[in-house]
Amino acid sequence: MKTEWEEPFEDGPCVFVVNHAGSSGPVDMCAKFPLRDKIHPWVNSEMLNPKEVPAYVRKDYWWKPDSFFAPVLNVTVPYIASALMPPMLRSIPHIPVYRDQRIMLTLRQSVRVLQKDHYLLLFPEIPGPGKNSHRRINTGWLRLGQLWYKASGRALKMYPVHVDYKNHIFKVAAPVWYDPSRRFSEQEKELAEKLTAGIRG
Repeated sequence: MKTEWEEPFEDGPCVFVVNHAGSSGPVDMCAKFPLRDKIHPWVNSEMLNPKEVPAYVRKDYWWKPDSFFAPVLNVTVPYIASALMPPMLRSIPHIPVYRDQRIMLTLRQSVRVLQKDHYLLLFPEIPGPGKNSHRRINTGWLRLGQLWYKASGRALKMYPVHVDYKNHIFKVAAPVWYDPSRRFSEQEKELAEKLTAGIRG
């Protein structure tokens, strides 16, 4: 994988916002991206607990639900993943992502990572079956911009990345900035549109 930057990279705390590209996108960003040594991916907490992995794999559409092989995959892949994924994910510097009131733990840990001048790695696409899969991104995490400004007095810089397997390239778009002078509600849609456009390549 090569890396193409739309603008030269300026070192400092930032967030890389990436298309999922199946299970390969996260793996290759952690293994092959040139800045991987300082990257801390957000990892769904369910993927860190072997007991929770099977249910998560089934709902995350790791295969097409209407596939001919779906019945076989449904009773094999989730349990293989539950044996392999948690120890692998726990072996890298990561940030657990919770879907309940513990989300504040995720955000606080993220701020601490940024304070070390390291980088966050997020895959915010909303999964779904069929042709509408990955057409939208989660935006709640953008509130990290508020917390980062409160902690550092600096705007949060976010780089959209499109993992392009056809051409074997990480395409890094120009950074998108959270504007601390504006309310979250005023810029949420605009930020989501810019980031979505960037991760689609």
